[in-house]
Amino acid sequence: MKDESALVVQAQHGSEEAFTQLVEAYQNHVYNLCYRMLGEAEFAEDASQETFLRAFQHLHRYDHGRPFATWLLSIAAHYCIDRLRRRRLSFMSMDQGDDGDGLEFPDPAAPSPEGEAVRHELREQMQGLLQHLNSVDRAAIILRYWHDCSEAEIADTLHLTVSAVKSRLHRARRELGGLWQEEGTRTNPERRPHESPAF
Repeated sequence: MKDESALVVQAQHGSEEAFTQLVEAYQNHVYNLCYRMLGEAEFAEDASQETFLRAFQHLHRYDHGRPFATWLLSIAAHYCIDRLRRRRLSFMSMDQGDDGDGLEFPDPAAPSPEGEAVRHELREQMQGLLQHLNSVDRAAIILRYWHDCSEAEIADTLHLTVSAVKSRLHRARRELGGLWQEEGTRTNPERRPHESPAF
């Protein structure tokens, strides 16, 4: 990819080709964040498209003093948080109770080599556990551990203070650790507590 700053400037001046190169450079990062946030591929694809549409529409507002990736992931994270809040309100208004939507764990019996099957199962288990987190806590965890963002970058992306990010990460790690241990006890009663991974 050409110099990112130059591409952003060109895109701000109407170059669709420059914006396309930016999309190609960041589409996997945006999709992965949306998938981890929303839990379903179809929703993640829609959210990714909406993220780039909003980025294109508001490119004139982009501050060149801020990393472009942070600005883009901020759009994606806030869109997903909004979707999750609206989804929760919709569920509450329908008064359907807990139907486990988005929380089911996949059947690990898919035909594949054993090692890959185990890795896939663990990834999907963690994806399921992420759905239990508050939407902002979930975004903080995903940005930290899947996108390797610093606490300061997360604070910038989610419009929080660094201390708030630290607090949310700590709380989310504890919650995920507890959920992981509960899930491990449920699926493997012989596992001793100290054998579950630390978060």
